[in-house]
Amino acid sequence: MEAPFELVDEGLAARVDTRRPATVRGYISAVEPAAARAAVKRARDDLAHLQAFQIRPIGELETRVVHEEDWTEAWKQHFPVMRVGHRLVIRPTWREHEPTGDDVVISLDPGMAFGTGLHPTTRLCMALIDDLAGEGLFDHASVLDVGCGSGILSICAGLLGAALVLGVDTDPLAVETTRRNARLNGLSRVIEARTGSVPLADDETHFDIVLANLIASLLVDLAVPLSYVVRPGGRLVASGIFRDREPDVRNAFESAGLRIVDRRSETDWVALVAERPA
Repeated sequence: MEAPFELVDEGLAARVDTRRPATVRGYISAVEPAAARAAVKRARDDLAHLQAFQIRPIGELETRVVHEEDWTEAWKQHFPVMRVGHRLVIRPTWREHEPTGDDVVISLDPGMAFGTGLHPTTRLCMALIDDLAGEGLFDHASVLDVGCGSGILSICAGLLGAALVLGVDTDPLAVETTRRNARLNGLSRVIEARTGSVPLADDETHFDIVLANLIASLLVDLAVPLSYVVRPGGRLVASGIFRDREPDVRNAFESAGLRIVDRRSETDWVALVAERPA
């Protein structure tokens, strides 16, 4: 049964909306077509009897054939070649893409780590990265990617001209995935990935650009260390902000000495660019 829902708790949880209809799905074997047709008829008749009680409206019964698949490979169908921003193109490693114009192509094998480009929070970050690169801010820049996941943002930074990218994540699987994807894109000498977060062990290190695609509560908690690792005049690109938490993130960043200079939104999600004044 699929209940209608709305996202809550920074998009990490859902609340059932009882005002909207639910969907009930059932699966029956189609090996014997006559038995399958009989089962559909019986379900349709039973629903008609239930409708007579007028508890609440019941929609029409719909049927379709679902073919067996190799699910270890079928999930790949849902990862298309995707354009983000002005130049960025995400190419899953199992798909072909012929670059055109000034395409910057990211070859990605997401594995089990977060960050495929399908989620709005990742797309928002990438679009803002593309904008900053258009201003020349990634040319020979040092970049910190906090919560690197699949490494997609680190790779964007490397392909757009960064001289050094450090990706950190608390999940060792994400660190290994970032390293693998860096190799796929010829960026092993540019991107370093290691387990950790901010504050960094070397508290004297500062970066031209810091990327943080996290969640709002983490961005609030880490506002001070995130601000600290941005060099004066540098930028922080923060995403993963559910719309209801934007004021909290803004207040935390401003209290940490950052100034909001750009904003993007998609569906329920918001991304911000903050500057540390020189």
